[in-house]
Amino acid sequence: MAREDRPGERRLVGYVVPDGRAADTDADRIREHVAKVLPDYMVPAAVLVLPELPVTANGKVDRKALPAPGFAGKAAGRAPHTVAEDILCALFAELLGLDEVGPEDSFFARGGDSIMSMQLAARARREGVLFSAQDVFEQETPGALAAVARLADAVRAAPDAGVGEVAWTPGMLALGEYALSREFAQWMTVTTPADLRPDVLTAGLAAVLDTHDMLRARVERAEGGPRLVVSARGAVDAAGLVTRIDAADVPAGDLDDLAERAAREETARLDTGAGVLVRAVWLDAGPGRAGRLALVIHHLVVDGVSWRILLPDLRAACEAAAAGRVPEPDPVGVSFRQWAGALAAQATEERRVAELPQWKALFEGVAPPLGGRSLDPDQDTLTGMHRHIWELPGATAATLIADTPAMFHCGVHEVLLATLAGAVASGRPAAALVVDIEGHGREPVDGADPSRTVGWFTGVHPVRLDVSGVDLDGATEGGPAAGELLKRVKEQARAIPGDGLGHALLRHLNPATAPELDTLPDAHIGFNYLGRFAGAGRAGATGDAWQPAGTTVVGSSADPRTPAPHALEAGAYVRDTPDGPELALTLAGPAGLWADTAVERLGRRWLDLLDGLAAHTADPAAGGHTASDFPLLDLGQDEVEEFEAGFADDHP
Repeated sequence: MAREDRPGERRLVGYVVPDGRAADTDADRIREHVAKVLPDYMVPAAVLVLPELPVTANGKVDRKALPAPGFAGKAAGRAPHTVAEDILCALFAELLGLDEVGPEDSFFARGGDSIMSMQLAARARREGVLFSAQDVFEQETPGALAAVARLADAVRAAPDAGVGEVAWTPGMLALGEYALSREFAQWMTVTTPADLRPDVLTAGLAAVLDTHDMLRARVERAEGGPRLVVSARGAVDAAGLVTRIDAADVPAGDLDDLAERAAREETARLDTGAGVLVRAVWLDAGPGRAGRLALVIHHLVVDGVSWRILLPDLRAACEAAAAGRVPEPDPVGVSFRQWAGALAAQATEERRVAELPQWKALFEGVAPPLGGRSLDPDQDTLTGMHRHIWELPGATAATLIADTPAMFHCGVHEVLLATLAGAVASGRPAAALVVDIEGHGREPVDGADPSRTVGWFTGVHPVRLDVSGVDLDGATEGGPAAGELLKRVKEQARAIPGDGLGHALLRHLNPATAPELDTLPDAHIGFNYLGRFAGAGRAGATGDAWQPAGTTVVGSSADPRTPAPHALEAGAYVRDTPDGPELALTLAGPAGLWADTAVERLGRRWLDLLDGLAAHTADPAAGGHTASDFPLLDLGQDEVEEFEAGFADDHP
């Protein structure tokens, strides 16, 4: 479970109960084992062995009764030898809440996790020691990090590196004028402290605006086309962006709905030309009552990952202001302006142009358009889209987002993508589908690590998926075909040129290659997995300050006249709740292509395949590697399975 035993610091903690056969259950060995089979962000910061799990009167795990981990202990090994080691040991101890950390102590063994690794990199930059969050995973200890870190004086960016004209990114160019409409926005809602004051909120918001450059952007109309320009720090008046609503008489159970309506209405006050890209709606519930804050931001300057940076920064800034301190959010190492400029420069590089034949090959001999015709930009718009939402709670969701990815050595997005491809292929002639995968897009470009940068980084690249020959009916029943489906799609989704950025660069930023890609068929499906979020609508009920609330995880809107980018849009996210994770799925299609019942049937088929894959995961024979798990070797799937079978024979 995710714990927050210190304000603003969430850590993943594992709890283990021996089954009676284990004579010696070693927590450290368990953590070392799961670190080898799980993605970094899923590895617990600590593992606690308990004689039994505490339960409530209803027989459910009593999460509040689970003990907090203790990361205190003596520092390992020698004393610091260099100034960089000394700084890093102090930062490790500060961030992890420890009295002392030695140069040979592992960040993760002492309680760190992936989110905290980004905080560590940001705090170290403030002290003049530069490295990335990925370096933390690879090096782990202060001593090893000090050896690869750079000195800030040699590479420090100018304070105004993010100020000035910003190059348009592929995602922005793909939407054109629709990306500039005031309706194109996102919002998130959090619970506010009962004693929040207007001056505190204004001071916190001002600090966030000055820290994150793109929140001060504006669109200038020019003869050669619109220009995206970032203003200097202090150019945006935070006080003018806050709307206060007296909600003293609003019942607590109605606050979330009111916040959702207020956020949606507030998008009308956004103005890209005037540089008003942020609005804040504060529902002041009166003395002694937790209120709500809906932060509304134009999508031109924010994405799903940005919210994970912004909300903790806003909380820390407001808490500093409330305590009488000057808010000082952690610095940002790479500006969006720098990153976008590096992206534009890459578009014409020889190595990127060399990817063109591979991208074109993905579209050869694919299935005809879904719905029987190509999209009509005048008829097939966001207006009238048939949209359905499903939720998978309980044990099935927990299996699909933890056990299945671990057993098949893949991500949650590949679990979702495989079953979606199977659902769309069911009952259709065998042919390949092209799916546009929307990802976070935060690939380091020319060494620039944007892990703490706010902006619209989202990237899209196509993948070719062909599930012909897979027994899809058997997959829904939980048979071996479910594993075959996942393994096949996993390999196909990874069979793309380079880091995946090249397709968008060549299509939108390279005038020589753009015509060749523009003539290719449209992708059949758009797919976006947003990741994992704290449970919206749940934290608000507990009154926990600055925790996500509201009726949705990330609210969004767009100009209804925007042409539908795909015949079918699929999305998913995981929401953590007090009762465990929930998996939410969405499907949407233009009314002119799909009957409402057709979208419903397709979604049910998707759910059936997910249920089948969850059931298959319980099979002792399920799981295994695929060739892409061994990038340094040229292996076929039959060779991988032969090695695994031999290993199983030697290690029962």
